[in-house]
Amino acid sequence: MKTYIQAGDCLTVPAPVGGTVSGELYKVGAIVGVAATTEVAGTPVVLKTTGVFDLTKTSAQAWGIGDVLFMNTTTRALTNVSATGLVLVGLATEVEANPSATGACRLNGVSAPAPV
Repeated sequence: MKTYIQAGDCLTVPAPVGGTVSGELYKVGAIVGVAATTEVAGTPVVLKTTGVFDLTKTSAQAWGIGDVLFMNTTTRALTNVSATGLVLVGLATEVEANPSATGACRLNGVSAPAPV
């Protein structure tokens, strides 16, 4: 195929303001993914845009399998409660207890405004 570029599950983008930490969730434009490496702002970083990751969540929440998950773009914590300013990033793949610091999230790879 002459038009094929890449699979797209890993995309190289400029690291956002504040840089990246390997294994953490980031949003660059509408792209959402987990950083493969720790990088300073503006340098290339690979974001893994698909797959299931154990990510920081709002501790005082219980999640059910299939709950839609939203990201706070300031703290990068995930929540299953839609609110203004959050972006839709994936869904829960496991039951998570209240309290718990992290939860299993299947990434969509693309962010969308949370419905309110």
